[in-house]
Amino acid sequence: MDKNPLVLLELVERLGNLMRTELRKSGSDEALQPVHLQALLYLSKANRYSNTPQALTDYLGLTKGTVSQTLLLLDRRGLIERYEDDIDRRVVRLRLSTSGEQFLYESQPTLAWQNATRNISPNRIRNATSALRETLVQLQLDNEGSHFGSCNTCSWSQKLSQRIARCGRMGDRLSGPETRKICWLYSAKAEEAD
Repeated sequence: MDKNPLVLLELVERLGNLMRTELRKSGSDEALQPVHLQALLYLSKANRYSNTPQALTDYLGLTKGTVSQTLLLLDRRGLIERYEDDIDRRVVRLRLSTSGEQFLYESQPTLAWQNATRNISPNRIRNATSALRETLVQLQLDNEGSHFGSCNTCSWSQKLSQRIARCGRMGDRLSGPETRKICWLYSAKAEEAD
């Protein structure tokens, strides 16, 4: 087995290219580009702290202008909704509209990936996920980028019961489903960051 990290990079790049092709196919009926589907997928997984244009910009690693144009198109098509934050009215929040949810459900942009990985054992998936997550965290640290991760693996997460947690940073209670969403405020636990 090849242990050269550059081989891993080549595989990740190739997989990324193939998945962009799949995204292009999924969005073709609606004339959507891969970036539009990436934005929709992100918003389908983003928690209440991470559903802003700035968080989306950081997550996708794109310019504000590109993300702004992406959001304008998605808004015009009725696939997303913008709304004011309940606490700070200056903050614009984003969410999928019913049409956006329906579009993702019907287009199934991740189906090709699910099919391609269906015969890989859960243990091998866990190992690959772990190695890629470590690489991602290190790249983000090296480039001073936002980390993003789910609340249930965040150092700020405080488990209150089987179904309820609290964000130690924001002080808010989180339901079980919320803890599995992507968060912009994410901070890796000490053992994951090492």
